Amino acid sequence: MKIICLLFVFSFISCDFNINMNPAGSPEVNNPFYVTTEPTLVKKIMVPTGTILSYEKHFWKEGAQSKMMNESNLEFIKLPEERPIIWGGVPVYEIYKFFNPEMNGFTVYADFSKLDTVNINEFIGIWKNCSGDIGIDVKNIDDWSFNKENITDISSCGNHYQRFFKDNVEQQKFLDNFYLALQKVEK
Repeated sequence: MKIICLLFVFSFISCDFNINMNPAGSPEVNNPFYVTTEPTLVKKIMVPTGTILSYEKHFWKEGAQSKMMNESNLEFIKLPEERPIIWGGVPVYEIYKFFNPEMNGFTVYADFSKLDTVNINEFIGIWKNCSGDIGIDVKNIDDWSFNKENITDISSCGNHYQRFFKDNVEQQKFLDNFYLALQKVEK
């Protein structure tokens, strides 16, 4: 009887306080976000009107917001499909802060279909041949621009090349060369 009472109390509390019983988490995420209404400087990047700024889960806020929230809580920038920004000479459509808070950086997603093939350099060629996304390590997480003085390394190129695999000499050498090519890019 005690077990039944405990189950009843726990069920009541779970329903009353909206506790998620799904061990995988909620199937629906409704993090706060803001859609820019004019060109806006975000994380030292000028983003166009219509850019989605999505923020970390917030206790009091969810869904669409009427104004921008604190940049320190920004999780990702998603640009309008027809208006990518140029990052290191490459059109990009999304930038995501690394999920792991111990890692200082972000992932940049390229849209090579919008690339001006006249201006391909070594950096762009390497990026285009390995993946559409690269992981960027930075000193200052408040700067997501192509600031070579802030960029400390390229930590990944898609799933093919990862700094995580320290014993894989081929992957480390590839990422070292990729980072050197990044350093040669003119602003």
